[in-house]
Amino acid sequence: MMFFDPMYMLFLAPAVLLAMWAQFRIKSTYATASQVPARMSGSAAAREILDAGGLQDVTIEMIPGQLSDHYDPRAKVLRLSPEVYQGRSAASVGIAAHEAGHALQDAHGYALMTVRNLAVPLANFGSGIGMMMLMAGFMLHLTTIAWLGLALFGGTAFFQIVNLPVEFNASSRAKYQLEALGIAGPEEMPYVRKVLNAAALTYVAATLQAVMQVLYFAMRLMGQSSRDER
Repeated sequence: MMFFDPMYMLFLAPAVLLAMWAQFRIKSTYATASQVPARMSGSAAAREILDAGGLQDVTIEMIPGQLSDHYDPRAKVLRLSPEVYQGRSAASVGIAAHEAGHALQDAHGYALMTVRNLAVPLANFGSGIGMMMLMAGFMLHLTTIAWLGLALFGGTAFFQIVNLPVEFNASSRAKYQLEALGIAGPEEMPYVRKVLNAAALTYVAATLQAVMQVLYFAMRLMGQSSRDER
């Protein structure tokens, strides 16, 4: 099986190591920033940013989980985990502001966010059906089916590539709004930046993993096609 191929592990090793480092960084940075008091809770900070941007119609909800925070562009709802919603720390304010940044992107018609949202169904379909077609094509030596599966699976990599600048832009908007509105002062902002920068590493790792998987499967398929032609 190709997942036990040493070359597969070699291709994925950089992404896996980066993902492990990113998880360590986000957990340690979040824990440190959670001890830094903020002037308001994460939900209050997000509300102020949204209102300043004229987004009074965007609601804020508390949802279960840890770091399960996200913005839903279809429902126009910003959903925050309990620690972020209620927490009065630099970590809570930074993460809430980041999600509010996504709401601002949506309201301002940020092009890459629109592309990302359109790519979500393709990524979901490609990671499921595409991978099954790819595996079936490999095992049954049906090269055309395998290439089609890889093309569909490539939607996952495309989503990650587009998602990367979207996340970076949301963080930039968050940092700007926190300072411009006076929500976070000079004492909190260094910790806010550290949390958002650590979170960015997770997006980079996910993108690298998706791209390296596509490259690996493409290499294997080209090799199989060459053997089948002999």
